[in-house]
Amino acid sequence: MRTLISVVAIVAGLTPAPASAAPLPEGSADHTAGSQILKHEGAGGLRTAEDSPPTAGKVPGMDVSSHQGDVDWRSAWDKGARFTYVKATEGTGYRNPKFTQQYDGSHDVGMIRGAYHFALPDRAGGAAQANFFVDNGGGWSPDGKTLPPALDMEYNPYGETCFGMSQAAMTGWVKEFSDTVFARTRRYPMIYTSTSWWNRCVGGSVKFGDDNPLWVARYSSEVGPLPVGFDFHTIWQWQADGYFPGDQNLFNGTFDQLQRIAAS
Repeated sequence: MRTLISVVAIVAGLTPAPASAAPLPEGSADHTAGSQILKHEGAGGLRTAEDSPPTAGKVPGMDVSSHQGDVDWRSAWDKGARFTYVKATEGTGYRNPKFTQQYDGSHDVGMIRGAYHFALPDRAGGAAQANFFVDNGGGWSPDGKTLPPALDMEYNPYGETCFGMSQAAMTGWVKEFSDTVFARTRRYPMIYTSTSWWNRCVGGSVKFGDDNPLWVARYSSEVGPLPVGFDFHTIWQWQADGYFPGDQNLFNGTFDQLQRIAAS
């Protein structure tokens, strides 16, 4: 049986790093994965959008949603992007209308790709949103081309920062989502978040880093402190736009390690 035990063994070898109104259509909200974090936390020490990514031995990648429309995957590949995350769902009612073009198109040019879910914890339980996600593109297969499903936990684009929930309630919601995804796919989801939001809204009563790889957003020249409960990061979203379509990411390891995570 393939479980996250093998993934933890792989990513543990990576470099350590020092309520709401009714949902709006995605196009009417100013968020993709990360843009709410840029809005709330700002950016410091960023390079210009025209610069290539500061790879420094890392693997460059990207993430997209319907905001990017039909992505020119061949161009992104030729510029050096080797992996991507594609938004699949939000809450229990939104599905990315560009998902097929983005998810299949990235695969067709050779990228390792995965799907992510934008959480709305005040709208429905973690299990309900996890099932909606897996049923609409959030699955996984050990084909060497599919990254773990990912959960986008960040600032509420429709209301109160922590969705009107206590840390204990939010922790329970994340665990329920994570456990449901694992039961459906045999993979614990990657967690996308920022250190500031996570420490404020989730806290450290559960050490999610024991099972869930971390995809951390910080728009700066360095990763900085990690969210409580995580000892290392797997992906760093270092810029909200730039060289590739969508947000700019770096995998914290070699391409061989990236392939192993997608196949384990």
